[in-house]
Amino acid sequence: MIEFRGVTKRYGGTLALDAVDLTLADDGIYCLLGRNGAGKTTFMKLLAGHMATSDGQVLVDGVVVSPARMPDSVVFVQNDAVQFNMRTGDLIDTAAGLQADFDADFAHEMAHRFQLDTRKRYRHLSFGMKTMLTTILVMANNSEVVLLDEPTLGFDAIMRDQFNQLLLESFQAHPRIIIVSTHMIDEIAKVAQDLVLIDRGHILVSATIDEIDERAYTLSGATDQIQSLLGRLNLNVIATMQAGAVMAAHIYDHRIDPPAGVRIERMGLQDFFINLVGDENHE
Repeated sequence: MIEFRGVTKRYGGTLALDAVDLTLADDGIYCLLGRNGAGKTTFMKLLAGHMATSDGQVLVDGVVVSPARMPDSVVFVQNDAVQFNMRTGDLIDTAAGLQADFDADFAHEMAHRFQLDTRKRYRHLSFGMKTMLTTILVMANNSEVVLLDEPTLGFDAIMRDQFNQLLLESFQAHPRIIIVSTHMIDEIAKVAQDLVLIDRGHILVSATIDEIDERAYTLSGATDQIQSLLGRLNLNVIATMQAGAVMAAHIYDHRIDPPAGVRIERMGLQDFFINLVGDENHE
């Protein structure tokens, strides 16, 4: 179990996280979503014990995390992580020799599937293949909590699809908490069960993808009709857009049966993110 209890992190005069309360109790693939500078990497570094909180506590399985007490059950990999300049196959075998619970068969199988040349030295791999190798080494580690910071940077569409398959197969083989920070919103939604949306140091949403799909929608129609409807129902409006006599209201709330003349449409995850963290109103 992961717990953030009133966690604040400051860098000088900059507030990176502001009194964050969050509990992740269940195994699953979590998408950590936010704009650049929203606090995603700080969140992960605090959870891994790579830095101390300014206020509050981070706990893993009831134990407070700090740089003096880094949790063995958490592994954190940033997108610029590097490995020793060994042959790819030797790196996998070395990791297997150093980690008792390392799944070498899984690592070699994934390396073969993603066409990693196990004879090549690390520095001779492309940026995307270096990232894929690091991800394979981490996923084969079988730690209870895995943190991946923008792992698909440098991947083309095919590699991103392969990465998602790697996530799924690793989780199915060894259920645990996997937190993925990414900008590929709709793609990660294919494999993630839960979303944690962070903005300006605050957790705006922590919910399942299915819950968001049910509660996020758009109402559109004549401006006066939409405004009247919103006034009566007191729905949680996250953004509006108006063009003359026509208006669209983006909602995150319970579903309604719209009256005649008002359309209701599903809001995709990417549109939900944009509407929630963007300007409050779009004229």
